[in-house]
Amino acid sequence: MKHILFSLILFSALSISAQNEDSIFIRKVYNMALSNGESYENLRELCKDIGARVSGSAEAEMAVIWAKNKLESYGFDKVYLQEIKVPHWERGTKEAGWIIEQDGTISSVHLLALGGSIGTNGRIQSEVISFSSLEELKKAKKSDVEGKIVFINQRMNEKQIQTFKAYGGCYSIRGYGAVEASKLGAKAVIIRSLGLPIDKHPHTGSMDYEEDVTKIPAAAISTQDADILAEKIKTGSVEFSFEMDCREYPDVISYNVIAEITGTENPNNIITFGGHLDSWDTGEGAHDDGAGVIHTMEALRILKEMNYQPKNTLRLVLFMNEENGNRGGKGYAEWAKSQKNEKHILALESDRGGFAPRGFNLDGEEKYIQLLASFAPLFKEYDLHIFEKGYGGVDISPLKNTFEGIPLVGLVPDSQRYFDFHHAPSDVFENVNKRELELGCAAIASILYLFDMNLMGG
Repeated sequence: MKHILFSLILFSALSISAQNEDSIFIRKVYNMALSNGESYENLRELCKDIGARVSGSAEAEMAVIWAKNKLESYGFDKVYLQEIKVPHWERGTKEAGWIIEQDGTISSVHLLALGGSIGTNGRIQSEVISFSSLEELKKAKKSDVEGKIVFINQRMNEKQIQTFKAYGGCYSIRGYGAVEASKLGAKAVIIRSLGLPIDKHPHTGSMDYEEDVTKIPAAAISTQDADILAEKIKTGSVEFSFEMDCREYPDVISYNVIAEITGTENPNNIITFGGHLDSWDTGEGAHDDGAGVIHTMEALRILKEMNYQPKNTLRLVLFMNEENGNRGGKGYAEWAKSQKNEKHILALESDRGGFAPRGFNLDGEEKYIQLLASFAPLFKEYDLHIFEKGYGGVDISPLKNTFEGIPLVGLVPDSQRYFDFHHAPSDVFENVNKRELELGCAAIASILYLFDMNLMGG
């Protein structure tokens, strides 16, 4: 009995000692991020010196060069490129759009083509027919829609506390609006931008066509203009006129940018983490996903600067083409599977903006969710409180099909302002707070350390 009691006391003492060591390490991580960090300057370079980085563009190509050079300068064990083919869509000359009332009054609107849309082949104009949702459009008669421009005016639900749920609730109008409108003979579709604030900034984003459905132009107007158009439609027949010069080109070669610190005990066990290097071509891609790129680059830099020797290999992947195809995420998963000696034990992504971190979600088995939850006390003083089941991220999601049972982790920042800037011209460097960005870097470096210390292959 005395032997059992002594063993329990010894185990408890060792557990407390390990927690103390973790707390000390995490405190050092945060100190370095907040006092000696490089994240904010690196984000400035990516946004201001490179710019918006839509896949296939010269800016995306320069972003690959910039990232590789930056990672090489930090002296990681490996830095290399993984070749992928990506779509190449260009917006062309600036879009223009107008509301035309029955009395001839003309009002300009703030408008962006949706990513992947065809152009208008000159200016097109027609009567507008309005719908409050995609479901309402689907129920419409073809005779009511044919030859008109469809306007889908679905608001993001401001009652949702978690704004990503509000976004998910109306994403379909952007993704599938053109297909459903075309099935009913519409000439074009315009949607209310997927954003919560009422402002002049239109939000772009990817949309889909179907092979057997005629392609029609698709655009988003600002929330402010959507309200104006809706009010004018109430008073009588309204026409809409717009011109877009966007077009699609053949796929081009691009790259995922990869850096590693080799594991000292299990070098073939891989912990993948990263963000996506591409962005839409409006704004500067500062929150989406410049912040995620910088979060993860800085996390690996901090760990190396602290002379941390990981047990498992830490692999940073800056993915290309998340926004309009996820070729980088899919290509990485296929490539990783071909590396027969590798065992992928965890993947983490940052792609929800550079706002103050609130915790982490995990998509995986209960044992991993419990492990994540066990880290919560270590982060209490840093104001992180979300450690629960949830979504990992778009780029890392293909790994689920490649490595059965792999846990996927997603950084959860405060979401209240994210859809002020998402895919909009306002997504610029100046709208990222330096301290909030640094806190996100520290949170990711810390959680990588904890997973590395506690995961030895599942």
